[in-house]
Amino acid sequence: MSLKEPPTSLKQDAGNPRNWSAAKRSRYGWFMTYSLLVLMMLSWADKAVLGIAAVPIMRDLGVTPQQFGLVSSAMFLTFVVIQFAAAPLANRIPTKWFLLVLCLTWSVAQMPILLFATLPALWASRLLLGAGEGPLAPVLMHSIYKWFPEKKGATPAAVASAGVTLGVVAFAPVLAWIVGSFGWQTAFAVLAVVGVVWSVFWVIAGKEGPYTSRRVEAEIEGLDPAELSPSEDTHSADTKISYRRTIFTASWIIAVLTSFIGYWTFTLAMSWGPAYFETVLGFSSQSAGSMIALPAAWGAVATISLSALTQRLHLRGLPTRQARSFVLGGAATIAGAALLGATMVASPALSMALLVIGLGTAPALFAITYLIVSELTTVAQRGANLTIANAVLSSGGIFAPAVSGFLIGGGTSPAAGYTAAFALAGGLMLLMGILALLFINQQRDAHRLGITPAEATAP
Repeated sequence: MSLKEPPTSLKQDAGNPRNWSAAKRSRYGWFMTYSLLVLMMLSWADKAVLGIAAVPIMRDLGVTPQQFGLVSSAMFLTFVVIQFAAAPLANRIPTKWFLLVLCLTWSVAQMPILLFATLPALWASRLLLGAGEGPLAPVLMHSIYKWFPEKKGATPAAVASAGVTLGVVAFAPVLAWIVGSFGWQTAFAVLAVVGVVWSVFWVIAGKEGPYTSRRVEAEIEGLDPAELSPSEDTHSADTKISYRRTIFTASWIIAVLTSFIGYWTFTLAMSWGPAYFETVLGFSSQSAGSMIALPAAWGAVATISLSALTQRLHLRGLPTRQARSFVLGGAATIAGAALLGATMVASPALSMALLVIGLGTAPALFAITYLIVSELTTVAQRGANLTIANAVLSSGGIFAPAVSGFLIGGGTSPAAGYTAAFALAGGLMLLMGILALLFINQQRDAHRLGITPAEATAP
């Protein structure tokens, strides 16, 4: 390798992270990662509060399980639709300001239900919340990827992605206590205030990362582009590829559909888990709301562990088909089998343990899917491609609460309805895990797209 001096114009700009020392850049990158972890936690606390307050909301507003399932799905309708509109903007607007607008929108979204405790106000609140939260995950990942070299981005991205579950772990007991002690509307108000506080912090501390292309990465790392390995070729990495061609690769389709079922499964847990613990297992409202933290806690461990495993395997030289795709497929297969097993065993303790593994492993799939999708696009187009992928996979949240609500409401008993809902999610997860193991091959598809030369497909 040969070291290169940064251009004189960059040397003069001490505020540009490209000119910082590697240690300082890494420290600030991790500071940004943990800041965005908190934002992801808040996002999922906003999603989970409806499930935590499900029983008192249905009681106070006179809502049936079918109606509640539709309201839960409503948020994901705008959640998905807005992502397609936001995809072109993800490449053009600095992530700092994009994320700020999203967080402020969440706080505003709590206002209808605080002013009017009615079913239409609940609909309006969740629809607006979905519009604000839709683009979060891909924009957040794009922001983090800008702070780390390509081979070192998996673990930071996984840490931030763990906010999906850590938000439930941290906020669920608190929100359950607030609902039980002060009423469910107060829980919505607390989340609005926390969103405003984070926004003020972000205006002060948020910053754009320097790794904006493979060529820039080579310059920052002191590499001569002529000496890069074939898989790091800067010309091919920055060539524009049709979004349609990327989306219609087998690897993209199967990876995203696997996380679609993962999103379905975890949304099922957030929407109906607390109500199940209360109405079927007989726990108090506060205890039932807190118990949803169990699969969420396992999910945080699984998210960080699996993504760290993919990065370790990648750094040891394994092709990413093995380092990422096999990990994605294996995790989905285990999660699906555990969830199906939970519906079949007679022991309540064993059933609960399997539910924790099945429901909690589901969100760990998202971060690995983002990594696979990022291999099928260029750095310049990554933000839009991640947004499109996230729109598709998160549409699982549209179907899960509504379909499950009709299964639960139409069951011969509450227990039979819940069993059908969980068995459906487990069977779909198991199927996608097997397909992922067999058919995802991002090296082959990236070569066909012209992103990497043929040599990059070899170990």
